[in-house]
Amino acid sequence: MAGYFDKLISRNVSANAGSESEPSGEEVADAPVEETATSSEVRTLKKIREAAQELLKYGLLEEASKPNLYRVLLTNTEEATRILEPLDLDIGIDEIRGLLYVKVRLDETPEQDEWSHPLVRRQRLNLEQSLLVAILRQHFVAWEQESGTGASQAQIAIDALLPQLQIYLGDPGSESKERTRLLTLLDQLKGHGLVTSPDAHEQIVIRPIIAHLADPVNLQALLVWLREQIVQQNSADDSPEKESSEEDV
Repeated sequence: MAGYFDKLISRNVSANAGSESEPSGEEVADAPVEETATSSEVRTLKKIREAAQELLKYGLLEEASKPNLYRVLLTNTEEATRILEPLDLDIGIDEIRGLLYVKVRLDETPEQDEWSHPLVRRQRLNLEQSLLVAILRQHFVAWEQESGTGASQAQIAIDALLPQLQIYLGDPGSESKERTRLLTLLDQLKGHGLVTSPDAHEQIVIRPIIAHLADPVNLQALLVWLREQIVQQNSADDSPEKESSEEDV
């Protein structure tokens, strides 16, 4: 027959067993906090995620326009590279010009065409756009030679571009048509991040990404080819006049 102390001990053991099988409200409330803390430690820091998202959104980060996000990625390059690696993308760094940009990772598949990457816009530049890029890049190089590599605000007036474009594309017939053609091309290049919109003084800023998106060898070859076409066209236009003058003699 169980005595009083035996019954008291049995009651305490049962109470302890119940408390272990059914956690108290305080313990239940603490559990999600631990899970949240654990999951937040696994995730990438919020500031790095925001900077990487901004980089992918526009394809570039300029120190002049986004200094805080630029510094975050620059000081966490390895983390940013790990974020882009599953997408077969990499981060290009140009500290002199204060520029970070997305580029296609080609080290493992050198035969891959950058334009075939699913996250790169498949929109090649046409002849007129490529010509304007070549002209703008020449001005950008001249600006850096005069002001130093990395100098910001490489500006050029629209009126300074008009005669250069006319040399290669010809005269459209009126000054208004010529200006409209140039403004349309500039607006198209703005979508590629190469220039800004004209300001109140009708000047644009050539953005430093042009140094990486425009291959100087290809652009120079384009200008040479266009000059040859102009010479051939002028020769063809002059030949009938020569023939007629010889017949008159």
